[in-house]
Amino acid sequence: RQYGGYDYSQQSGFVPPEMMQQQPYTGQIYQPTQTYTPTSAQSFYGSNFEDEPPLLEELGINFDHIWQKTLTVLHPLKVADGSIMNETDLAGPMVFCLAFGATLLLAGKIQFGYVYGISAIGCLGMFCLLNLMSMTGVSFGCVASVLGYCLLPMILLSTFAIVFSLQGVMGIILTAAIIGWCSFSASKIFISALAMEGQQLLVAYPCALLYGVFALISVF
Repeated sequence: RQYGGYDYSQQSGFVPPEMMQQQPYTGQIYQPTQTYTPTSAQSFYGSNFEDEPPLLEELGINFDHIWQKTLTVLHPLKVADGSIMNETDLAGPMVFCLAFGATLLLAGKIQFGYVYGISAIGCLGMFCLLNLMSMTGVSFGCVASVLGYCLLPMILLSTFAIVFSLQGVMGIILTAAIIGWCSFSASKIFISALAMEGQQLLVAYPCALLYGVFALISVF
């Protein structure tokens, strides 16, 4: 049929030539080319997961160094290793501060706030003093680490105060010995880590003042 000179029968039966050409089926599904090759987990994190360091070492917690520092404090005559003592390890000091506060709590003294407050002020004062005295300088974390480790003998004093009273002659002698022990160990570590030979007495004096405050909390 033609309307206005246009043949609608041809339009309805018109088929594009590209549809008339049939492609032979080869039995293969079209697969797009892979432009991105995902990296395997082993090649991204390393050839072997066993080569990765332990989680505690990545967090800066080395039990071998903690044990070496503890032995250095408990043995005042032992030579301190400056390479180990110059680390900003706060895991041991936090444990010792908690243990000191716990022993005071067993003696009926809730002094956790005083322990942490005095520790912060003492570390700040020693940080300023050691930076003025040493040529190399020292970080705040190193000062806090050394002073925290040397608090270990003070835990023995507060443990002794749970059973016996320290407000006597024997208590005063024991307290003075513990203060000298703490200050001597701290000054020994500081002069070893900062190469301050010949200045141990100058460093031991402010350390004795700091540990003397902790001793007063334990005694009274």
